[in-house]
Amino acid sequence: MTTLALAGAAVIAMAQAPAAPPAGQAPPAAGAPGGRGRGGRGPQPMPPGPPPNSQYRLGPDSMAQEGVPQGEIRGPFTLPSNVYPGTQHTYWVYVPAQYDPKVPAALMVMQDGQAFKDEAGDIKAQHVMDNLIYRREIPIMLGVFINPGRTPEQPEPNLQEWGDRTTNRPTEYNTPDDKYARVVTEELMPALNKEYNISKDPEMRGIGGSSSGAIAAFSVAWERPNEFRKVLSNVGSFTDIRGGYVYPERVLESPKKPIRIFFCDGRNDNRALQADGTYSEKRDWFYQNVRLKDAMTKKGYDVNFVWGINLHGQKFGGAIFPEMMRWLWRDATPVTTDPKDLAARGFVMPAEKK
Repeated sequence: MTTLALAGAAVIAMAQAPAAPPAGQAPPAAGAPGGRGRGGRGPQPMPPGPPPNSQYRLGPDSMAQEGVPQGEIRGPFTLPSNVYPGTQHTYWVYVPAQYDPKVPAALMVMQDGQAFKDEAGDIKAQHVMDNLIYRREIPIMLGVFINPGRTPEQPEPNLQEWGDRTTNRPTEYNTPDDKYARVVTEELMPALNKEYNISKDPEMRGIGGSSSGAIAAFSVAWERPNEFRKVLSNVGSFTDIRGGYVYPERVLESPKKPIRIFFCDGRNDNRALQADGTYSEKRDWFYQNVRLKDAMTKKGYDVNFVWGINLHGQKFGGAIFPEMMRWLWRDATPVTTDPKDLAARGFVMPAEKK
């Protein structure tokens, strides 16, 4: 197990900050009704002092940088689903400037795609990939931003409503079974393979998400490790939304799988501790993330984790997203130590246009 210490990490707010809540009470969570969050049925008690997210801001790796070749985001595309009949998934594809159709590319699939790519959001994944690819810190990779399934009549998720009340997100993402893994491997991947040259090596395929999108990403790798082996989990909902707290026991009882995972969560994520003192550990996000990390560590998995003091959301996760990507992909491409290999010592330039 490797642990990562990050100092001074921070993130820009996803939307305009709400009015300050009463002392000792959590502020409204983005996309959550009435400030109740997802961890319980009432306001969550908060520690004294500044708001827990106040120190998290995006760094330069998450911003468009002058001189860095910028990739293209293609889409939106619509993917009809047979796994969940009557629904469809919207997705976008990030194609880096260095992508060469003749060379198999790595792949990173992000759930709640709209939130990962949005210029007003907390991740801005396309800028991170632009910068890290250019500096040889991650391999040349395609990025796929896929939204949860919805019927044609339902609205597309957005930064304020991620789809818990308007789409198939709760069922698809939070149920600990293989159905969403089938969406990714049997529906999304064939569509991508028709258009792009994607590596067949599962070590060159990663998947990630935040909150319910994180447990969905974990489930895909858990159910299909011969398809995806790298997992990025931010404030994962390994809780009793649809029974997702069962994964630590599954990990301990099952043969070890070839999965690498980076966990990120906060001590002020939904703690399921109410003002009246009632508490349910199965609905405690931070507790369940630590529990799953401990199970995977005990089983000998390649695990990294960082625990901040953040609330539920992508503030802290966005701040350390570049470091999470570096760690997950740290050994994905061969490294030459030949001092005469000037090409390997330079930036990765855009592919030649044919």
